[in-house]
Amino acid sequence: MSVFTAAADQSLCAPLPVLGKDVTVPLVTGGEVTYAALDYAASAPALQRVWDDVAAYAPYYGSVHRGAGYLSQLSTDLFENSRATVAEFLGCRADDQVIFTRSTTDSLNLLAAVVPADCQVFVYETEHHASLLPWRDARVTYLNAPRTPAQAVETLERALADRDPYGPALVCVTGASNVTGELWPVKELAAAAHAHGARIVLDAAQLAPHHPVDIAELDVDWVAFSGHKLYAPFGSGVLAGRSDWLQAAEPYLAGGGASRKVARRTDGGVDVEWHSTAARHEAGSPNVIGVYSIASACKALTEAGFENLVAREQHLVSAVRAGLAGIPEVKVLSLFGDDAPRVGVISFVVEGWNSSHFAAALSAEYGIGVRDGLFCAHPLVRTLLGSDPQEVGECGAPEAEPGERSLNAIRVSFGAGTPDEHIERFVRAVTELVSKGAQWKYRTEDGRCVPDRGAAQL
Repeated sequence: MSVFTAAADQSLCAPLPVLGKDVTVPLVTGGEVTYAALDYAASAPALQRVWDDVAAYAPYYGSVHRGAGYLSQLSTDLFENSRATVAEFLGCRADDQVIFTRSTTDSLNLLAAVVPADCQVFVYETEHHASLLPWRDARVTYLNAPRTPAQAVETLERALADRDPYGPALVCVTGASNVTGELWPVKELAAAAHAHGARIVLDAAQLAPHHPVDIAELDVDWVAFSGHKLYAPFGSGVLAGRSDWLQAAEPYLAGGGASRKVARRTDGGVDVEWHSTAARHEAGSPNVIGVYSIASACKALTEAGFENLVAREQHLVSAVRAGLAGIPEVKVLSLFGDDAPRVGVISFVVEGWNSSHFAAALSAEYGIGVRDGLFCAHPLVRTLLGSDPQEVGECGAPEAEPGERSLNAIRVSFGAGTPDEHIERFVRAVTELVSKGAQWKYRTEDGRCVPDRGAAQL
């Protein structure tokens, strides 16, 4: 019986239209099938609404902030209106700034560049590398992986209480894990941080596409996210929040747009007065189309109703988890336990299978795109797999032959554009691969498991 039979609910909203929903891909066993994109956690497909909005604007594209011509003025208005749209989407406070960057990684590196020189940063080992690695010029305390949300708060409170000397401090935490999809207790962590005189930045890369994010309600100091995970894959990101550290620091990039006045000195040098607005950290010609695409996605998600989108996604999460639970050889990875609330991101391993081999078979034999590896969260995945968190690993597949044990995992992820059929096909494919095995031979090539085109079907 289909995993959807019992859960079918006509009141659930339909999937949002996305690009690529009708793309077909070849199967190694012959024929073609509509591609099931189940790697949203890496990059979500663009919403059709976003693509249409960008296409309508493209003929009017012009430089921003500098041109006197009509198209430049129109583009400037669109760029700044997009900033206001993002601020509204995030529930920004009146004095918050919205800065446009290239990605979540870029946003957190920007914040890392402006923290006070004596700032101490607290970050869990469970973070994505975008949150784990930027703090190279700060004093960093890495916190062990908690096993419950309450333990996450307790761990942070102890670390903040023990810090010496007492000075500026910043906590960096994810809103939803890019490995397990589990929601973190952001509001409670923010309260703990502020109670100990620290600030907090929320990595919302995996949260914002799946769940409302409200800076004021969560009481976080900054939020960072990427457009390409928010159904707007055009190389733009956002850092939004408090302006004081941002205004006090030297620009992240020095150049045109960040500077308000530049003059030569009598000694031959140059005096620069930097902007105090968001422009201070947006030097160079901005990615206007990328920024507009983020704003378009924000509007589309808001108008669709996050309550409706969350309800439908939880329907899909339940279906995947129910399907995998019925396969004894499958182990779903979790920090907080089976009952923890989560978004549409689920990682697992299959007994007797190399994870790269399994992911390759899903693609080649069923037209299903998932991800395998360590998901740029190496310490977390190592902890979840019960191996040494310090063990060396790579984001891609290891040099292991199909069938050999691999110290990585498989991740399926989905969202607002995922149809029921893709989830049904995924559960059916996992069941068949576990019970019957792959239909084709595979080999390792350049670190990836691929079908052996010279082999016959098994």
